[in-house]
Amino acid sequence: MSSIAASAGADAPLRIICGPTAAGKSALALALAERHGAWLLSADSRQVYRGFDIGTAKPTAAERSRVPHRGLDVAEPTERWSAARWAQDAARWLDEAAAAGHPALLVGGSGLWLRALVRPLADEPPMDPDRRRAMQDALGALPTTELRRWVAELDASRAHLGRTQLLRAAEVALLTGTRLSDWHAAGAAKPRRAARWLVVDPGEALPGAIAGRLDRMLISGWPEEVRRLAGHVPPDAPAWNACGYREIREAVDAGAPVAAVRDRILVATRQYAKRQRTWFRTQLAGEPDVLRLDPRAPDALARADRWFRGSDDA
Repeated sequence: MSSIAASAGADAPLRIICGPTAAGKSALALALAERHGAWLLSADSRQVYRGFDIGTAKPTAAERSRVPHRGLDVAEPTERWSAARWAQDAARWLDEAAAAGHPALLVGGSGLWLRALVRPLADEPPMDPDRRRAMQDALGALPTTELRRWVAELDASRAHLGRTQLLRAAEVALLTGTRLSDWHAAGAAKPRRAARWLVVDPGEALPGAIAGRLDRMLISGWPEEVRRLAGHVPPDAPAWNACGYREIREAVDAGAPVAAVRDRILVATRQYAKRQRTWFRTQLAGEPDVLRLDPRAPDALARADRWFRGSDDA
């Protein structure tokens, strides 16, 4: 058995490729997975939803045929998929890969989900189902900007997160009187998994990369995808929280050209990337094994390959 195959065991450090949206994580991960026979496990909170494909940059059928993928299309658009639930699924996928004798690569930009796997969360408080539904309805009616102001008062450490996480933070704080961040901090006593992190970030080129990818999505059928989804997915479904989907749906419903919301989507996506960068910079500050990589560098793939193999000179 090769050293790479041997490192597929349950006790081996997790290999995690992360970074902001449009940074080039997926392409790098796919190249490494093909080289080493690895499975790719998606850690993207948007790619779990069936049918939400183009706007989430979900791997294509051709890309999925090259190596086994897990974590894609596992939820209906109306389901809420929490970090804790994903972490349970990811642990199972890791076991499946190890049982098959393959290493695994976790790849994605959902930092909270990755942290839930590396540092298991404490059990969250029980909440009355009826009160919870009423609270979800009330909070769900708030614009994201107003919801963010609420969370800044209720649980400031989570105010930079995306809409789904903001809703959860406000819900827990208002219904239990305890901040969600405090519940999660209580999980610190639980055993944590060793992890090796590869943070992919093209630096100053990221805003341009985001704009270029957005334009490619818009000409590749994203508006048509939204029109199809709008025919059967309720407007309050969690899947619509992915960047750009609500804006395009608003344009479609109003009969307006999608080009009219292009700049709004671009601004929202760049803001999302900024929050991701902040998260990976602050939350990984104390991690012992982190490699930061510009995918544009001539030696990027070679360095990533050495990182995958566990070489000290990556």
